[in-house]
Amino acid sequence: MTGIEAALAAIESLSLGDDFTYANIAAKYDCDRSTLSRRHRGLTRARATALANGRLLNNTQESELVKYIHTLVSRGLPPSKPMIRNFASQIAQKDASGLGRNRFKADSAFKYRLYFELLKRKIEQYNVDHRHIYNMDEKGFLIGVLSKMKRVFSKSAFEEGKLRHIIQDGNREWITTIACICADGTSLTPALIYQAQSGAIQDTWLQDFNPEQHRAFFTSSPSGWTSHDIGLA
Repeated sequence: MTGIEAALAAIESLSLGDDFTYANIAAKYDCDRSTLSRRHRGLTRARATALANGRLLNNTQESELVKYIHTLVSRGLPPSKPMIRNFASQIAQKDASGLGRNRFKADSAFKYRLYFELLKRKIEQYNVDHRHIYNMDEKGFLIGVLSKMKRVFSKSAFEEGKLRHIIQDGNREWITTIACICADGTSLTPALIYQAQSGAIQDTWLQDFNPEQHRAFFTSSPSGWTSHDIGLA
């Protein structure tokens, strides 16, 4: 027990109405009078308590996360920092990365309600049928594992040579997918946009595509994103 903890325990053991001074108690247990006063009045907390309350995971959860990382390393799959962040979010059941300032300011149930009330009024005002309401999303992603991505593993695993070579093609091939869903429950055929300066489609890109089983549109652009021509099409 530290001096400050012993001093706090001594104050708590006093009977109601007993006189005491923080200076005398602090001198007896060799601790700072101001710190003792703030702690006793609940103005501050012990550093360990404050850190524990501010942590995303408790000790047990952290231990389980470390065990899982060791398991992945033993299988030759050392996780990256973003992967560990996702694992922690799943364990804590909340976002480990935190909301950005603009996202936090926009996260308002009141604003959401106003938006959907306005949308509902406009749909009724102009008599817009559900089959004419669509939601489109454009999402880009990289194909292949980045060769410079940092991985997390234990020192012992590295020294014992337990890490296997991570198979990767080293490419940073950018692809954009476009999905469009209608309010009546139907959806438009999705599209994939590859990155190519020539604007052509390579045969190797469609090796696993079976037109009898799948439906999709394919095109390319220098940036790998939509353009005026692709968007209008």
